Amino acid sequence: MHISKVLIRNFKCFRSDFVLELNEGMNVLVGDNDSGKSTILEAINLALSGVFHGRFLRNDLSEHVFNREAVEAYVADPKAGPPELLIELYLAGEGVDEYKGNGNSRKDQDAAGIRFAVRLDEQYRDEYEQFLRSGVTGLPVEYYEIVVESFARKALTTRGISLSAAFIDSSSARYQNGSDAYVSRIIRDFLEDKERVALAKVHREMADAFRQNGAVGEVNRKINEANDLLDGRELSLAVDLAARSAWESNLITCIDRIPFHFIGKGEQSLAKIAIALAHKRAQDANVLLVEEPENHLSHSRLNQLIDMMSAANGAKQIVMTTHSSFVANKANLSHLIMLHDGKTTQLSELDPETSTFFQKLAGYDTLRLLLCKRAILVEGDSDELVVQKAYQLKYGKLPIERGVDIISVGTSFLRFLEIAEKLQKSVAVVTDNDGNVDALKKKYERYLGENEKAHIRICFDDAIDMRKEIDGESFNFNTLEPRMLAANGRDAMNRILGTAFDCNEKLMKHMRANKTDCALKIFTSGKSVTFPAYVSAAIDD
Repeated sequence: MHISKVLIRNFKCFRSDFVLELNEGMNVLVGDNDSGKSTILEAINLALSGVFHGRFLRNDLSEHVFNREAVEAYVADPKAGPPELLIELYLAGEGVDEYKGNGNSRKDQDAAGIRFAVRLDEQYRDEYEQFLRSGVTGLPVEYYEIVVESFARKALTTRGISLSAAFIDSSSARYQNGSDAYVSRIIRDFLEDKERVALAKVHREMADAFRQNGAVGEVNRKINEANDLLDGRELSLAVDLAARSAWESNLITCIDRIPFHFIGKGEQSLAKIAIALAHKRAQDANVLLVEEPENHLSHSRLNQLIDMMSAANGAKQIVMTTHSSFVANKANLSHLIMLHDGKTTQLSELDPETSTFFQKLAGYDTLRLLLCKRAILVEGDSDELVVQKAYQLKYGKLPIERGVDIISVGTSFLRFLEIAEKLQKSVAVVTDNDGNVDALKKKYERYLGENEKAHIRICFDDAIDMRKEIDGESFNFNTLEPRMLAANGRDAMNRILGTAFDCNEKLMKHMRANKTDCALKIFTSGKSVTFPAYVSAAIDD
């Protein structure tokens, strides 16, 4: 059993029905800040556990969990009725028949799932009407109820739901008597009843030993000598055994005999996920929710963590958020779901060869392409600096300040263009013709001529410099540096670079041998710079 679809209404940043299709195994949510990535994890966890920010929502309901616009609309016009917060989890796979029915927002009789609703409790209708007449503003959450039921309209408790959620956020932790509350709960869930009884017995024996210890007896004697107010009744220190599960609150989790909260945040994150993946009660049905696993982890440990989750991909449904290209690439871009403007775009149809390429070479900044408004792809650092300078001179701002990202992609232009094509992302490519325009047109034939796409531009110099050598040495005259020299002339280029070459050939050899240094001088120069036509074409909005 797994979650095939999530519907969210009036929860935090989502007002109108937001629908997200999920993969059975791995799901990687990416998007800009405030796009709703964390809200989706919170919604799934809330529907399956009733818990929001570590506390049961039933005991801590606030108008702030509702969408702000929905609350403001209600306050402006209460006659429209108080908003309902709704989370629906659509289920697929084995064992979903008991959850099947038309008790969902789509009235789909064949759908199976769980409906989590926070709505006005009709038994308080009269009190609510009095509230309206009183003129008090605000959302009257005191008259709300929380209803959890299957699409078959059967009331559910969190224990009665076949799916269990583990929400892991390595950037924060909730401690309970020195141990992370989540880790403690998971470890307790590993235990059989007879093991619980055995631990409770050992804990009671330890409590008895504490009470009978001579040092404790001496402390209790001193306390009672000073006791003048209890009419002879004994006052003493003891270990609490009142609760049946007292041992649970007195035990802490350790790793290598070190209390959990004393180990590093990265190790805590790895431990939580490892425990969740091995969780015995969730072997058949488990949803692992992971918030930005890159927090506190080195690349090597992050690689280990992603491999661990990917290995469990077939048995567990994993939904994680990230701002890391490394995480997205390692988890496989075909599992990526991009959030933007309340909508989603999936890369499930990405060429498997491209997904595998980025998975094996995870250092590429793929998320920069996904998250920018527009991208300009270049081959290397020197090209990036020159294009940034051209953009700044034309628009008065660096491209990133206008949502345009200049990304160095090495020789992997076509890999990035495939992603851009799937996302309908506006992209320009700045590339040298290397003296063979026909070969370049063949390489980019999918985006040129009759195959030209409005959102993808391939920018290159149509002219070919037929020269092959300088002073008997092989030289490519059809790259950015010779084109910059041709556009500006030797005198202007010498002024920009702070050089004094007396012939073009020496200046070209210098620029080729010092590509990045020369590009940096062009970028920082306060002098007028002219750029080749194909560079200017790439920066046009």
